[in-house]
Amino acid sequence: MTDCIRSARVHGLCLGKELRHTDVVKNVTGMTNAEKGAERGTRARVARLILEHGPVDAAALGERLGLTPAAVRRHLDALLAEGMIEPRTARPRGQRGRGRPAKLFVITDAGRSAFEHAYDGLAGGALRFLAERMGEEAVAEFARSQVSGLVRRLEPLMREVPADQRVRVLAEALTADGYAASASTAKSGGEQLCQHHCPVAHVAAEFPQLCEAETEAFGHLLGTPVQRLATIAHGDGVCTTHVSPRALASQHTTQGTRDGSDPTVGNSRNSIDKSKETGR
Repeated sequence: MTDCIRSARVHGLCLGKELRHTDVVKNVTGMTNAEKGAERGTRARVARLILEHGPVDAAALGERLGLTPAAVRRHLDALLAEGMIEPRTARPRGQRGRGRPAKLFVITDAGRSAFEHAYDGLAGGALRFLAERMGEEAVAEFARSQVSGLVRRLEPLMREVPADQRVRVLAEALTADGYAASASTAKSGGEQLCQHHCPVAHVAAEFPQLCEAETEAFGHLLGTPVQRLATIAHGDGVCTTHVSPRALASQHTTQGTRDGSDPTVGNSRNSIDKSKETGR
């Protein structure tokens, strides 16, 4: 990373190549902390609009945010320098006449990731506050409330779907929610549910209650014992959940009724530790 870009990130200024060093010094020293904060806030709003509405051109951004063309260009140049956005040339529609084709802007993978990490920081702070003020059980209750929407949405569908199709349906629902999930047959029997992306991995690394609540929800929806074997939050490449064959469900249900445990959920934390020890 160049010193130019580093300085841009620190000061929230556009340090395009057309600016001379004296211009940069003048701009930095001439801004109060409040002005720098406002500058960063506006830049974040520009990036968010591009994330939500891109590809979008500079004129549309200026109109939505009430910014002058020069102000929009300043923020776009800074975001381009940081690799948060990238330009695209608009495809001409009909006769545009002579002149430059319109330039559109889209968010990059790095820009999208920056937004995810920002939400991670906010979510992590909120959960730490909850744990300190109300205890760990409050965090677990919050985690269960987060997955309750998935349960409510899929429960009616799962009652209509044949048992051998439920893992596939769950994988499709998780993929639609951003988890890039897949279902396959496990060599050891039963099925395997894999999640190749986890939007909350950084937060779940500190608060395993999120993974545990999700595992409970899977067992409830599938109506058969499940066991977490690996999670991205623990450093594994994929979140892997083993789904027991339906034939074993009645056996586990009888055992669960006897000892009061939930028969559809394996000990995810112990199974993860065991899988790491055995190298699986």
